[in-house]
Amino acid sequence: MFHVFDKIVFSMAAMRFLSSFIEFSAALLMLKFNKVETAFKINALLALVGPTVLVIVTTLGLVGLAGKIPLSKMLCIAAGVCLIFIGVAKN
Repeated sequence: MFHVFDKIVFSMAAMRFLSSFIEFSAALLMLKFNKVETAFKINALLALVGPTVLVIVTTLGLVGLAGKIPLSKMLCIAAGVCLIFIGVAKN
């Protein structure tokens, strides 16, 4: 089916598959418990999963790009990720 030769790409994809499995499982749990309060708690836990996966996958990507692109571009990418978190942070 897919032939993955790069370990970084495989790791990034694996993290996204894990994330989607967690999200899908949470949706099933919401349906199973069938209570707004419980679904809200499950959703709150998912709020931790998304940013964590984003940081891990971005870090893997930066590790994979290290040495392939100039340091200035690496810093721009890292700054962009920081700006995403600043933009969505609650005051």
